[in-house]
Amino acid sequence: MKSYILAHDLGTTGNKATLYDRDGKLVGSAFYGYNTRYDYTGWAEQNPEDWWQAVCNSTKKLLTQIPGLRADEVACITFSGQMMGCVPLDKNARPLRNAIIWADQRSVEQQNWLAERVSPSDVYRITGHRLSASYSLTKMLWLRDHQPDTFKATYKFVHAKDSIVARLTGKFVTEPSDGSSMNLYDLEAGTWSSKIIDAAQIDPAQLPELKRSIDVVGELLPSVADEIGLVAGTPVVIGGGDGSCAAGGAGVWREGSAYNYIGSSSWIALTTPKPIYDPDEKTFTFGHIIPDMFMPTGTMQAAGASYQWTRDQLCPVEVAAAQQLGVSSYEIINLNAEKSPVGANGLIYLPYLLGERSPRWNPRARGAFIGLTIRHTRADMVRSVLEGVTMNLRVILEAFTKQGAKIEAMRVIGGGSRGRFWNRVMADIYGMPVQRLAILEEATSMGAAVAGGVGVGLYKDFSISEQMNQIAEVVQPDPVAEKAYEKIFPIFEKCYQQLLPVYDMIAEAEYS
Repeated sequence: MKSYILAHDLGTTGNKATLYDRDGKLVGSAFYGYNTRYDYTGWAEQNPEDWWQAVCNSTKKLLTQIPGLRADEVACITFSGQMMGCVPLDKNARPLRNAIIWADQRSVEQQNWLAERVSPSDVYRITGHRLSASYSLTKMLWLRDHQPDTFKATYKFVHAKDSIVARLTGKFVTEPSDGSSMNLYDLEAGTWSSKIIDAAQIDPAQLPELKRSIDVVGELLPSVADEIGLVAGTPVVIGGGDGSCAAGGAGVWREGSAYNYIGSSSWIALTTPKPIYDPDEKTFTFGHIIPDMFMPTGTMQAAGASYQWTRDQLCPVEVAAAQQLGVSSYEIINLNAEKSPVGANGLIYLPYLLGERSPRWNPRARGAFIGLTIRHTRADMVRSVLEGVTMNLRVILEAFTKQGAKIEAMRVIGGGSRGRFWNRVMADIYGMPVQRLAILEEATSMGAAVAGGVGVGLYKDFSISEQMNQIAEVVQPDPVAEKAYEKIFPIFEKCYQQLLPVYDMIAEAEYS
């Protein structure tokens, strides 16, 4: 009996293979890492052959972990993967060069070239995203300009997960979540945008076919079955991009629900029946793994990274104590931060250690402590960091609610969401319940598994995600703290706005 779903999550540091049963229970996982090459400033590449080896090795490792499990019990293979990449494949689904991944920013010149041929505001309204070197289209154009032989030889340009699916099945496909990370996808029409294709002067035949995330797009080819360790003919469900899969795994499958991922970076994402177009383009919208739904999103750069910087630079005492006690250093840091009152005694932190994406879109922005006095303590500084990151996320949240989005509560996932103190700060600043999920760091592979399970009929619909990843704790906002933050939030906003000319002066001094 085919009872298991095999989900692969092709992340930036490696691939995680997970196995779920027909009841939605995680029964095993295996990880296989790979490297990223940073040959030049702004470049980031990975070898797709490493992805293939990671998928094959993690699959075999996973299947051997479970006694008595037979390969023919796997009902389908499905995928989540890193987004916004550019993988040129030949007709045999073999890569023609390294993949240019999401972190690569080399194609600014191509972004500027394209901006002269199509209005950036039109790109935002069509695709839900700003025209940016972060996305796949300008990376494709960089290959056209700098490696024309590779560009001409490319049969299809795809994403990480799509390249593996093509090798498994011979089918060159993608779906709305990854398609919408290319600056080429018409969100509302659900097709490639002819207007942008014409402006970019690319051949639409080089783009993959669009399917739904839950579609069985092919079957495992006999020629690769032994290599991956599965039975030829096993159905392959395309799945989705990692952000959209994380939404599925966080139980954010219906309108009114939202989740906040807290890692090194952080984002807030919703599930809505229509895209959300922010007048100031603070946020962006992806297609969803859930058919006919969308995922409005805002991603900030240095959330957990701000917290880690604070730990490393300001908290050596707490780090040493944690090592002696055998606990997380953040637990002790939080205990100290709780001694500081709401508002950190008037200290404001701007979390722009890496410039900023959403909501500022300002690479020149810099981090700052504002209002520092001789009476402030390390506890105040730590608390102000957590508050500053969360208030920056509130700017993203308000960009959604001002456009009519209804959000009942905020689900939190990711390693940074483990701290209950930070959960309380979030509830008070967001002014809504914060729901801490039972599984914080497996949501992405879980979302892919749900898409696969729905695709082959093992799961009725995406509502099973709420059963698979239940709410472990709900933190309600404190009315007194919530009222205090209502007064502090405008100060946070004013601090950023007033520093804009200073950021420009710093940037000019740095590069003069």
